[in-house]
Amino acid sequence: MGVKGKLIASVEVKCGGHLVHDIFHTKTHHISSICPSKIQSFEIHQGETVKVGSVVNWKYNDDGKYKISKQVIEAIDPQTKTITWKLIGGDLLELYNSFTIITSCDHQWTTWTFVYEKKTEDIPEPLVLLGFVLNVTKDIEGHLLK
Repeated sequence: MGVKGKLIASVEVKCGGHLVHDIFHTKTHHISSICPSKIQSFEIHQGETVKVGSVVNWKYNDDGKYKISKQVIEAIDPQTKTITWKLIGGDLLELYNSFTIITSCDHQWTTWTFVYEKKTEDIPEPLVLLGFVLNVTKDIEGHLLK
């Protein structure tokens, strides 16, 4: 059995958290054009939109290395502006037995929560990935403030 962990980080967004949530929920396909150096593509593999049960695929640039993340949308709460993404394939599952990403947005904040189980104790905490998603959030904020 691996080592379980949880990381939580929030970033202030001057454009309003509801707008960031809208990008992740209804305009997810725009993220690759908002921050093309970080996100190369977003595709829906199963389902028609980002809704519970949809299977999605992200191609992203992690420190100069192109990686893939395949996820199923486990939950969407429009009132709390929360989306839960569970990894079902991709590069992260080489290091982690399980990995869930939760995004939640409120008035001026976007919060990212990672819940994971490392395959071994030697696997690093996903701090680089946490910094990455915070930077993507700031790119989205900059786009929305234009």
